[in-house]
Amino acid sequence: MIKYITKKVLYGILVLYGVITVIFFLFNVLPGDPATIMLGQRANKDAVEAIHKDLGTDRPIMEQYAMYLNDLSPVSVHNYKNDDSHWYLNPAKYTWTPLFTIGENKTVVLKYPFLRRSYITKRKVSDIIEETLPETAVLAFSSICIASLVGIFLGIVSAIRRNSFYDRLSLVLAVLGMAAPSFFVGLIIAWLFGYVLSDYTGLSPTGSLYDIDVWDGEKLKLKNLILPSITLGIRPLAIVVQLMRSSLLDVMGQDYIRTARAKGLPLYKVITKHALKNALNPVVTAISGWFAGLMAGAVFVEYIFSWKGIGYEVFEALTKNDLPVVMGATLIFATVFVVINILVDIAYGVLDPRVRVK
Repeated sequence: MIKYITKKVLYGILVLYGVITVIFFLFNVLPGDPATIMLGQRANKDAVEAIHKDLGTDRPIMEQYAMYLNDLSPVSVHNYKNDDSHWYLNPAKYTWTPLFTIGENKTVVLKYPFLRRSYITKRKVSDIIEETLPETAVLAFSSICIASLVGIFLGIVSAIRRNSFYDRLSLVLAVLGMAAPSFFVGLIIAWLFGYVLSDYTGLSPTGSLYDIDVWDGEKLKLKNLILPSITLGIRPLAIVVQLMRSSLLDVMGQDYIRTARAKGLPLYKVITKHALKNALNPVVTAISGWFAGLMAGAVFVEYIFSWKGIGYEVFEALTKNDLPVVMGATLIFATVFVVINILVDIAYGVLDPRVRVK
């Protein structure tokens, strides 16, 4: 089992390394000078050169790549004497624990990954992500809960009433749910339930998990979660319905299910006691993958509903060419994908030893 877990973790690290490499070279070929973006109208030759030196963009591309890997690595090498280079162990950038020194000016440290600073706000990207990621996680979790509970129920009913009007209707709606873009569905839901029917629903088309009140400060607004959760959960809901229906129909055709029916067990007992636990395996796999996907795919939904999550920050950063924020958020999304896939693989290995052999 240890060998199996080690292999999965190493695969995950290799995937993250590939993502980091692609992100670095992809964003470094984009037009635009970070020094000009940061300085704006105050840009002059000396200031531009100082920022290029601080960011390391005055160095060859492969050295910049080495600097980027060094910033992201938990174990990294730096100059502990201030030489005004990007390799300096700057307390304003890093939080570290020293491990050992190399030579006269090199030190190896254990530190938090440094995701650089925003070109616009000058804040650490890690601080921005720390503030916004929880709201995106809450939105993704509520969306996947809606999709899972409603989708499993509708899939079971659709399988039981196979080839009925309800079954055909649910399949048509599932196809529409998968085909409709999230931003289009979000605009319709925000307009319909946030404007047209707002007197009946009491919902607002915009708002985040916390609202700022002048007198009371931050106030929790759970009702603002309803519309974006439904919008974000429509596509996984459609997939769960179809997957649950096909999986349950396949299980209901097995010999042990026919034996249970022949013994006179009621249909609901056959489903809940025998068929459901086996039919849920592919559904659970899909749900675990979709949770990570929802966090990465919430960009347009968060912007439409003004939900102050990491997706909203990414959208704002894209419009302002604030590349460090986009790069940092992309790495976080990739890390969530990898970690969830590793946990799912380990869970399968624990539950089914045949998976470890394969």
